[in-house]
Amino acid sequence: MLRPFPFPTILLLAALAAAPAVMAQERMLPAQPPAAPQENVRIDYAKVLSAEPVHQTLRATSMVERCGSASATPVQQEEDRRGLSRVVGAVRDVLTPSENIEEVAPSAGGDCRMVPIEREFRRPIGYDVDYVYKGVKYRSRLPYDPGNRVRVRVSVTPVVSSSGQ
Repeated sequence: MLRPFPFPTILLLAALAAAPAVMAQERMLPAQPPAAPQENVRIDYAKVLSAEPVHQTLRATSMVERCGSASATPVQQEEDRRGLSRVVGAVRDVLTPSENIEEVAPSAGGDCRMVPIEREFRRPIGYDVDYVYKGVKYRSRLPYDPGNRVRVRVSVTPVVSSSGQ
């Protein structure tokens, strides 16, 4: 005749039967994405087609006192000019010292006025370089003139899509 198991023994057996399933769930790690492929890098040379300097233009204006004798009449000279020559002449008069105005000390009774003098400075900031590598033409801005050839960084990495194809 079979004796029934006592109630606490049945609970103990049920807990032991479920323990392996719980332990297996704890051991399973969440699925991690596949590692990114390793990048293959090397240095090579490309043939330079052209290198054009790129300049930055800076303008500075300063005020200079100019004194001239009362006999010079710049207004009469402006009336003789017509159209575009009048505009060009006005710009030239501002940028270059006038030959008709002779320097006179302010105490000698000369006509003194402040004249703006504009100066322009150009400085190189880089080079636009056209070059060919493996039959393909590229353009880059470099801080220096590379000469006949330029070093290029070649990187090859396989494309890995999410579908695995």
